[in-house]
Amino acid sequence: MKLNQISDNPGATKDRMRVGRGIGSGKGKTAGRGVKGQKARTGVAIKGFEGGQMPLHRRLPKRGFNNLYAQDLNEVNLGRIQEAVDAGKLDKAATVTVESLVAAGIIARPRDGVKLLGVGELTAKLSFEVTRASKSAVEAVEKAGGSVTTVYAQGASTRGGSEAASA
Repeated sequence: MKLNQISDNPGATKDRMRVGRGIGSGKGKTAGRGVKGQKARTGVAIKGFEGGQMPLHRRLPKRGFNNLYAQDLNEVNLGRIQEAVDAGKLDKAATVTVESLVAAGIIARPRDGVKLLGVGELTAKLSFEVTRASKSAVEAVEKAGGSVTTVYAQGASTRGGSEAASA
């Protein structure tokens, strides 16, 4: 067998239809596009058009709003932090911050900060420096002998707003 003898199986390929090449071709004249009008031409863009009737997306009322100052926070449970301490990923003596949580692999990226949630058991005495914390999380940390300090995240981006929220 030689390279010039290699070919596809019979019927494996099909010639493309050459449209607009005369009436005898079967796809001549209008080339399968019907007759005249906007759709017979190139560059058709009538996605929400309903023939002049008020389109559905304009008939329905607008709902909700986007809060420009909403923070996109990572939520971390105390149980997850205890697991990291037990595994030796978090240092008991050091303060637990956003950077230390990223380094330990508990959160993937900083976002606008961290919210500490009280799900799970915390036995280690830790001091936290987070953006927010739930009441149950603060109680659990203080019960274990630790402390929680809430700090506004440095360089936290507000979604859409140019100036940082002053709260």
